[in-house]
Amino acid sequence: MSNPSRKWLTPTMHVIVWALIFYSPVMFSSAVGKLITFREYLHFVGIPISHMIVFYVNYFIFIDLFLFKRKQARFLLSNLLLILLVTIALHLWNESFGMGEGHDHMVPPLFFIIIRDTIVFSLTASLSVALKVTSDWYRRERQQQELEREKSATELKNLKNQLNPHFLFNTLNNIYSLTATNQQQAQYAILSLSKLLRYVLYDNDSAFIPLSKEISFIQSYIELMSLRLSDKVKVAVSLPKIQEGKDVMIAPLLFITLIENAFKHGVSPGEESVIDISIEMDNEERKLICKIINTSFPKNEDSVNSPGIGLENLKKRLALIYPGKYSLMTNKDEKYYISLLIINL
Repeated sequence: MSNPSRKWLTPTMHVIVWALIFYSPVMFSSAVGKLITFREYLHFVGIPISHMIVFYVNYFIFIDLFLFKRKQARFLLSNLLLILLVTIALHLWNESFGMGEGHDHMVPPLFFIIIRDTIVFSLTASLSVALKVTSDWYRRERQQQELEREKSATELKNLKNQLNPHFLFNTLNNIYSLTATNQQQAQYAILSLSKLLRYVLYDNDSAFIPLSKEISFIQSYIELMSLRLSDKVKVAVSLPKIQEGKDVMIAPLLFITLIENAFKHGVSPGEESVIDISIEMDNEERKLICKIINTSFPKNEDSVNSPGIGLENLKKRLALIYPGKYSLMTNKDEKYYISLLIINL
């Protein structure tokens, strides 16, 4: 949204500059100890009024009507005509409110006055063009930035909406398996799931949340997923303990995709399996490091629950939230799959 104070900044600056110009003869005459007469003041104000006409006719009419529409010839001809009319009007003004009788002053030829004023008013018109073009550039830049922010927010919302059903689908599958083997554990899993869903749907609604909340969510999720694992699966978890007053803000649900994939593709029903999850905070370098190592038992990639969707969403989210401030690497060999995510906070 645009800043209301910024909207009035330019008009306020214009008013201040012109007020100082119109007040300058009064100020200077007071400084030398001689009050300016009303006739002398009228003689003076003809000049700034003329410049105001040239400046604002260009600023509000000619630049938009001709220059921005690439009609340079009409723009130049319109300015020449405007400057000629203003020069003649200023000459007549000076004749009417001149210094009066008793003052010896040389009046230059009209041709010289026209040439002189044409040059001066051309500079005023150029200043108007420069300020208008600069103001328009800043306006377009602000609009572009606002569009980029809205686009980023929309994409993040869409990505998050895709993530939540994906997470829920995996978890419900696990609970379904538990109902056939251990009803007590299934009940505990449902209670844990309700807590997790509260976090996914409500607690992480902000763009950034405390790291401690995200760690608590991850811990609960790992406990929930571990309920249905056999003794052949070794799960090692290392999560940071956030000291009071040293919490940091991060984007929510960044690590869950990697952890989901570890449980999904790192567990085999009949073979020894390993899942090693490590998240640590480097306070000195302000880096958050997530490293996950799991045995690799690939599933059918054509299934609806393909991990590629979650990983692509994670990459898009990181690019939107932490542009140039993250590193995501994955590596796979014959036995293990390794994920390493580093975020510079």
